Amino acid sequence: MSDIFVTKYRDKPVVAGYINNRLQYLSVIHNSRLSNIYLCRVENVVRNINAAFVRFEGSDLGYLQIKDILPGAIVNRDADDRSPVRQGDEIIVQLETESIKLKKPKFTTYISLSGKYSVVTIGRRGIGASTKLSPEDRKRLISVVKPGYDGLAGEYSDKLFSMDFGIIIRTESAGLSDDNAGQVITDDIRSCLNDLSLILKEGHSRTVFSCLHRGNGGQVDAQIEAASRFLRRKDSSEVRVIESSVVYSPSYDIDKLLKNRVWLDSGAFLIIEQLESFNAIDVNTGKAIKGKNDITKKINYEAAEEIFRQIRLRNLSGMILIDFINMRSNEDNEDLCSYVKSLAERESVHTEFIDMTGLGIIELVRKKNDKSLKEILENGQNVIDNTDLQW
Repeated sequence: MSDIFVTKYRDKPVVAGYINNRLQYLSVIHNSRLSNIYLCRVENVVRNINAAFVRFEGSDLGYLQIKDILPGAIVNRDADDRSPVRQGDEIIVQLETESIKLKKPKFTTYISLSGKYSVVTIGRRGIGASTKLSPEDRKRLISVVKPGYDGLAGEYSDKLFSMDFGIIIRTESAGLSDDNAGQVITDDIRSCLNDLSLILKEGHSRTVFSCLHRGNGGQVDAQIEAASRFLRRKDSSEVRVIESSVVYSPSYDIDKLLKNRVWLDSGAFLIIEQLESFNAIDVNTGKAIKGKNDITKKINYEAAEEIFRQIRLRNLSGMILIDFINMRSNEDNEDLCSYVKSLAERESVHTEFIDMTGLGIIELVRKKNDKSLKEILENGQNVIDNTDLQW
């Protein structure tokens, strides 16, 4: 059974998703600027690090890699690939990574908008599909969308100021039949292209530092929909949205997520440390009964599943180092790596298995998609007042 529970934690709006009474999805609603689109001014170009620093929302500065600058995004002059970005340029950008402690927010001009069935990105070209789709569905859906791609590219070329666009077909498309999939997805792509063309047009007429489009990360409705998509992928049962419950206790569950020790059913435990430049996770045998056959292997596999749940709920990102309990067999280590890799591939936020070091530490890299749970709860000014909890 899957339920979405909308509640508050320390007067902060929370969307919590449960499968079989276990917390699997969590979003604390806050004023995230992620995916916002701005008209910025280039304050400084630093060639030796191939970066430009842009000012947005009046006084805030962000970081923009020069390789991520499309000429068509520069609005104050006609630019081309041979015309490098200059100090004082006005440029349309999208925030792709929030600030992390002393690191400035990161921007790109490869602007993306999402529909129900597709993601459209300026500056790319071609059609792809979510890796969460089966190979058969990927091939089928790309084949029904591909015939109309060139026509859309020609139709929207001027509206997108001669910039190309690429398409990613989302996992929600899997349920569409062959009879209507092409038309439904194409209509969704066209809607995204219409919105993108309006944003670009507005960017050429608005004053600098304007916000041209706001992402939906701070909207309760959007987080309920995201939770529904996640739960449907994890569990085939019907998803309910409930307002009150005596079964679930998100406050208790979140309190546990703020602690660095996590107990496992076997009696083993994890120690999770969020450090400045990486996250460290240590697996310990704890109270697990020793002497049983393959106890170390069983603990490591149990720990691996819980680690990915903790990474998701705490929204850890960047480099993640996991110190599993040592196993003597190289074959067991290889099997554990394969299992961790399979768990990483199932995550909705891109998580990449890197390697197991000579000391037996597994390295992961997880894409930054928002602030961590700890950062959100520690940064009170970023949280929406509970009067905004409407859905």
